[in-house]
Amino acid sequence: MSALTTDEPDPDAFARAVATEAAAIDAGFALLFFSQSLVDAAALSQALKAHAPALAYAACSTAGEITPQGLEDGHVLALLFPSASFSAVSTMVDNLSSSGMDRITDEVEALRRLLRGRTGSCHTKSTFALCFIDGLSFAEEAVTSAIHWGLDDIPLLGGSAGDDLKFETTRLISNGKVASDSAIIVLISTEIPFHVFKTDNFVPTDEKLVVTASDPDHRTVREFNATNAAEEYAASVGIVAQNLTPMSFASHPVVVKVGGEYYCRSIQKMHPDGSLSFFCAIDDGVVLSIAQPKDMVESTRAALRDVEERLGGIDMILGFDCVLRRLDARNRQVFRDISELYRVNNVIGFGTYGEQYRSMHLNQTFTGIAFGDRQAAE
Repeated sequence: MSALTTDEPDPDAFARAVATEAAAIDAGFALLFFSQSLVDAAALSQALKAHAPALAYAACSTAGEITPQGLEDGHVLALLFPSASFSAVSTMVDNLSSSGMDRITDEVEALRRLLRGRTGSCHTKSTFALCFIDGLSFAEEAVTSAIHWGLDDIPLLGGSAGDDLKFETTRLISNGKVASDSAIIVLISTEIPFHVFKTDNFVPTDEKLVVTASDPDHRTVREFNATNAAEEYAASVGIVAQNLTPMSFASHPVVVKVGGEYYCRSIQKMHPDGSLSFFCAIDDGVVLSIAQPKDMVESTRAALRDVEERLGGIDMILGFDCVLRRLDARNRQVFRDISELYRVNNVIGFGTYGEQYRSMHLNQTFTGIAFGDRQAAE
């Protein structure tokens, strides 16, 4: 695979570079991740149409990028998949807010038939699925579950599109079509060995917050333990409510227990009335635990070491990293260490408003697919 990146606000120049590299390696598919502070989605789409009309691609806006140089902001990057090693098919599902989940499962089944027609097979051991979802759609849980339902044992991972922490509008592009309130599903078949994984850096404590008043449709909690949500959360983590910021939420996550395992339910922002918006689904009666962070650098290094041992070496990793991990890394002054860890392990990807992993929508997690060396596998 080839990765290209720039921080120049010139979509035409970048599209020309993408077209040149796609021709050089005979790439049939590309993933693009872009900061809306650098390039406009429509302008990027038009540039690709003009300079690389035959290249199929999926793209989404970000809350930071993971480039070959490590963690960056305000960039656009492209990851190109050579046709000799990868077969890819994709589709966009728009109008998520009014879509039935059966429609999404049908789209997945149609993609599987299309991939089978191209490659002659759609084996779960040589196929993986990616999804990119509007991170402001409030639909990630339902969409992820519906996609997973149609995949059987094909592993699924992905990220929720961001907008540089503005929380206004995210954009997705599928082969020239630009939309919000949408999701892109990609199926990729390859003989190159790969491994799907996730890592986080928190452990639950005994401090509990029970949701006693909420607005599930908008992922907003008004009360914890029958007390104003912001005040109760702030008291639990030892911060004055008026001083709560996105950095506070990144450094003091809350987790929910599902099937014997804990998953993060990250807080997005505080409202003037003291209610709290979440990045994940929330409802009355949900019991959350305050989490105690572990060393992010060491937990991430251990996860990458495990993946390397499984594959016998890492060629590159496509990664989806929660924006709150990035904020927490800055807060704990380990941002450069995490960035360097990503750089030396050839991680390419973006900062998300949530991560998809198999059937789950997660927060404050890194999800990734690591590719090994084909010759080593042979």
